[in-house]
Amino acid sequence: MRIVDLRSDTLTRPTPAMSQAMAQAEVGDDVFGEDPTVNKLETLAAERLGKEAALFVASGTMGNLVSLLAHCGRGEEIILGSQSHTFFFEQGGSAVVGGIHPRTIPNQPDGTLPLADIEGAIRADNVHFPQTRLIVLENTHNLCSGYPLDLDYMQAVGGIARRHGLKVHVDGARFFNAAVSLNVAPDKLAAEANSLSFCLSKGLGAPVGSVVCGSREFIDRARRARKVVGGGMRQAGVLAAAGIVALTEMVDRLADDHTNARKLAEGLAEMPGVSIDLSQIKSNIVFFELTRDDMTAEQLVQKLDDGGARMLPVGVGRVRAVTHHHISSEDIDYTLGICSKILTA
Repeated sequence: MRIVDLRSDTLTRPTPAMSQAMAQAEVGDDVFGEDPTVNKLETLAAERLGKEAALFVASGTMGNLVSLLAHCGRGEEIILGSQSHTFFFEQGGSAVVGGIHPRTIPNQPDGTLPLADIEGAIRADNVHFPQTRLIVLENTHNLCSGYPLDLDYMQAVGGIARRHGLKVHVDGARFFNAAVSLNVAPDKLAAEANSLSFCLSKGLGAPVGSVVCGSREFIDRARRARKVVGGGMRQAGVLAAAGIVALTEMVDRLADDHTNARKLAEGLAEMPGVSIDLSQIKSNIVFFELTRDDMTAEQLVQKLDDGGARMLPVGVGRVRAVTHHHISSEDIDYTLGICSKILTA
């Protein structure tokens, strides 16, 4: 049976060019700094983000964790969103591994943290308090409909950080989606970030990996943190090769995913029992609410699966769909047809 899988953009599979690059990759021992393909990927990533250096890691969660460990010591504090991936979905790793205290601020629907709230959360120099060291942003913001944080906001947060002697880390799992959505050069959008991690294995289509970017000094600390959490890989060039293809061939086509997400959202908005805020659809993530009493989100998702379309239930009455490289405009039409049959039955 035909299946259109919209559960996540992590479901992307390597392109033929990636598979060929992986098979032909020149490799060495990356822990010794001797894998030429990893080195090439890290140099390319740093250049694209306007940073001095970069570090290839196994996952987005690892990228965020080693970044926080590199920025903060035990008992120090980070400011981040209550709906952020780092706080919500990473098993409290910064606290468990690094003894880093999270101070959360409610995210707004567009993924931002109110500037006044950020400034108000910065601790005074008082023996009773942990010391604030870092502001963590997420761009695009997963739980806030994949909304991109724009250049003005990034600059405003950067200004707060500088005034208070803090650093900024960006969880940029889908950072290139943000840059494409906003039509802003990635290095310009990343300029206020002292560190930034982005995933190769989501919309960019590589099978494994993320990259952390920052200053050379920061990356040296992050490399040490990567080692202590078991992230030192050996002949990792077979993975990095796909990442090089992802960065050189897969960024511009993210606009197609955004177009397909908009098409899906507009189609769902016309169906009975569905509530969706079309103003929130800026990238490749679509959230909608099921507003009928006779069907739960889990039941809808099961019916969709039975019909040939997969989405993800996320909380009471809420469903997520994510477009990606393997989802075509025709797939969106097919999915909307299944939705219509279920919701109008």
